[in-house]
Amino acid sequence: MSLIEQVTPLILTYNEAPNLDRTLQQLSWATTIVVIDSYSTDSTLEILRAYPQVKLFQRAFDSFAAQCNYGLAQIESEWVLSLDADYVLTNDLIDEIQALPAKSDLNGYSVPFKYCVFGKPLRGTLLPPRKVLYRREYAVYRDDGHAHRVQVTGSSGMLSSCIHHDDRKSLNHWLWAQDRYMILESKKLLTTPFPQLSWSDRIRKHSLLAPFLILVYCLILKGSILDGWIGWYYACQRMLAELLLTIRLMELRQKI
Repeated sequence: MSLIEQVTPLILTYNEAPNLDRTLQQLSWATTIVVIDSYSTDSTLEILRAYPQVKLFQRAFDSFAAQCNYGLAQIESEWVLSLDADYVLTNDLIDEIQALPAKSDLNGYSVPFKYCVFGKPLRGTLLPPRKVLYRREYAVYRDDGHAHRVQVTGSSGMLSSCIHHDDRKSLNHWLWAQDRYMILESKKLLTTPFPQLSWSDRIRKHSLLAPFLILVYCLILKGSILDGWIGWYYACQRMLAELLLTIRLMELRQKI
């Protein structure tokens, strides 16, 4: 038996109709897919019902970590593959997971990402590898600013094949989501002791140049300029997100 036969994908959804079908198509190997939906109002539920292996649970959203931990409680298999609804597994990654031994001393695996713009993967992005494959009994989720992180007890490894982060929701939705995220991120930056912040978060917290540094970092150091207009699109998105954070930090400081 290979490890992949013991894996249940876990997906959080809320109005993910533009993305969900691509993600589910790459999970045809899974016997069960657990989806935690936050009462979607678009066609997300119709898409989910077209996949017989999906087990759907609905729960009012309070935080990403709480949703994920609730999802873990619904899973019976030994291993979990935690995905966002816009994460598309590459065929190479599926093959790599299939080749993993069923018995291992590792309790988790991290996977690198490639960001896609209108379905086209970029050369380099700001997305770090994320631990997405892990043994359920050793995992717990914690909120971290606007994001969430899984903490897996024990040793972990790194897979070489990637996941495509391919979000095709509208720009209006992206702006709404980024503003919400940056409110949470600004609170994290202002409440976390300075020594505990990463060097990048220290720059984001104290430098008005952070949005422009992000633009240069994406275009030059990450090579987005070589991707043509989609590279510029991504770099401008990241600069705009950082500009929203800078404005939210200014606003929040006035309230403290």
